[in-house]
Amino acid sequence: MDIPLARPEIDDVDIAAVRAVLQDPEGRLAIGPRLEAFERELATATDREFAVAVNSGTSALHLVIRALGIGPGDEVITTPFSFIASTNCVLFERATPVFVDIEPRTLCIDPERIEAAITPKTRAILAVDVFGHPADWPALERIADRRGLALIDDSAEALGSALNGRRCGSFGRAGVFGFYPNKQITTGEGGAVVTDDPHVAELCRSMSNQGRGEGSDWLNHVRLGYNYRLDEMSAALGLSQLRRLDAIVEGRARVAGRYSEALAGLDGIVLPSVAEGVRMSWFVYVVRLEASFSEADRDAILERLSERGIGCRNYFAPIHLQPFYRELLGTAEGDFPVTEAVGARTIALPFYNELREDQIEYVAEALKEEMERLR
Repeated sequence: MDIPLARPEIDDVDIAAVRAVLQDPEGRLAIGPRLEAFERELATATDREFAVAVNSGTSALHLVIRALGIGPGDEVITTPFSFIASTNCVLFERATPVFVDIEPRTLCIDPERIEAAITPKTRAILAVDVFGHPADWPALERIADRRGLALIDDSAEALGSALNGRRCGSFGRAGVFGFYPNKQITTGEGGAVVTDDPHVAELCRSMSNQGRGEGSDWLNHVRLGYNYRLDEMSAALGLSQLRRLDAIVEGRARVAGRYSEALAGLDGIVLPSVAEGVRMSWFVYVVRLEASFSEADRDAILERLSERGIGCRNYFAPIHLQPFYRELLGTAEGDFPVTEAVGARTIALPFYNELREDQIEYVAEALKEEMERLR
């Protein structure tokens, strides 16, 4: 078989929605009614007052950092186990990321380690809903409130997830989503900021549109801005997909459940777990080798699965061990042992709604055989 790691779920309704933009007699390909509708429905879907759709989740993170006034001399506490954008966005404004290790079960930032990392320079906590699993937001909110810090919800991987009935993206001053093709819904490229703060929403909207103010003339720019806009075709696709989000989340849950059944009891493998009170919107399905195995063992399995036509990848590589961050921050192996132990042993398996039963069985059997060979 040839099974890709990820594949977007695009149906005829999605295609028709994009075609309608291209066939619109008014020719509105940017800053039009589809964008407004997508933002309106996204805000509703995430229990927020405002949504600002942009061209990537990375852009959305940058806008939030800038809108909160974080800059040179400030520190932002975040996780080293994430996609690199959740740390890069801090550097965009010349602030300093401060890493805190993760919980071994949820793989999200460990609230119990945060207090020790807070200094007089700390301005915010940027937590990530890793692989779609919510961080411990109640604990993070207590710390942020007690220490007077802004709380940012990087929910780029968790659209549709919830904790104790509260939707991911609705925590903190602002939440962020990403809509890359491997996400729950896609706009091709794309992202969004969601918030209840009208000032943050206004700033993000203005900065994403070259710094134009609300109601300003097209050539009147009231602040430094960027071209982070989301076009009408992408917004139309996002809107079409958002309207079937529940069905998409349910479909991904079925695939995750089938994987867990097929791999149950496999010696040497740690399956993903879901904490109590969590409604999981699965972004990826990542297993990991037990601690008795090495990174070289993991890499050997990835190579062999790939040879069998199975899309797979390590997910994530610790940010603090990336060459750029080693040089910039002086971070090194041993700084965050939980992150390093997890990152050295992760195996992301093919995961998307249209994955067939026979494909799941093929992947599970291949992994079992490669584990046996490894032993």
